[in-house]
Amino acid sequence: MQALPNITFGFLKVLTKVLAAALFWAALAWAPVLPSLAAAAEDAKQSPVNPLRSVVGIRAKIPADARTARFLGPEREGSGVVIDANGLVLTIGYLILQATSAEVIGPDKVPVPAAVVGYDHDTGFGLLRAARPLDIPPIELGDSADLIPGTPALAVSFEGTRPMVGVRIAEQRTFAGYWEYLLEDAIFTMPPHRQYGGAALIGRDGKLLGIGSLFVNDAVRRDTPAPGNMFVPINSLKPILMDLLKHGRPAKPARPWLGTRVDDASGRVVVISVSPGGPADEAGIHPADVILGVAGRRVNSLEEFYRRAWAQGEAGTTVALDLVRPDKGTLEIETVMVKSTSRYQWLNLNRETDQEQIK
Repeated sequence: MQALPNITFGFLKVLTKVLAAALFWAALAWAPVLPSLAAAAEDAKQSPVNPLRSVVGIRAKIPADARTARFLGPEREGSGVVIDANGLVLTIGYLILQATSAEVIGPDKVPVPAAVVGYDHDTGFGLLRAARPLDIPPIELGDSADLIPGTPALAVSFEGTRPMVGVRIAEQRTFAGYWEYLLEDAIFTMPPHRQYGGAALIGRDGKLLGIGSLFVNDAVRRDTPAPGNMFVPINSLKPILMDLLKHGRPAKPARPWLGTRVDDASGRVVVISVSPGGPADEAGIHPADVILGVAGRRVNSLEEFYRRAWAQGEAGTTVALDLVRPDKGTLEIETVMVKSTSRYQWLNLNRETDQEQIK
């Protein structure tokens, strides 16, 4: 066997030193955090009412022909959190959206039938009510305002390979999703929790700070990937909780929904796809169309696009989109009038029907 050149061994020595240094600095960076994460878990366990027991499992079945079944599936599982003594469970809404049946699973692993109580598209929250009171202590709602980066917390799911993950707050900022979704003060955490859907974000005081929604690669805004999770802040629930319980959704007028899925890159808002039969589809908007403005005003990001579209009026209003169609091979700006609708109407989420189901 031929000996490797000396230069190879020299390279390996340098590489070993580089890796050792990287590991040293990584350990040094996390050293102050790890004891805090352990302390957060211990604080939660020592709370008068152990908040970790408030996390439950959720299963939901959705008709195969439901509009969300294509993307989210007809059978969904995740987590939720008990927030009152009468079986009220808070979760992330996509787990129960258009569900015809649902159940809650507690520590005893016995499924309890549950009814969908409410859903809010603006925040993404969903509520269920178990058919009977659960022998589970409800968690107390915390304060998610002005969380300090680096603050330790726990991300807790019902089941999974690691149901409890020590995390820290990475950032708190506005989040724009491609499905016409804009969330103020979204909470970003690191490291990522793989079972994030409906997971509870619990602070050191044992109170609920947020509900898990997404896995993200930009928990911290920087040039390199920063994997983590996005949580919906619990303070967003407080103003709408009574409306969700009474009406099934917030009482305020619904925002105009266009039925687009969009992305932004280099200051351009590009249509990824449109909902078949939705407002944008009916208006003749196609994938790859570039949206330059709304009602004559330039938009350079998803956030600007959503805010200006929603500023045109309530659901049902006509929204003027100024766009360029690459397939035409010109830079001519075309204005397309889109007759919006309500996302609740699109998904057949009728208040009266929902309330009858709850009863």
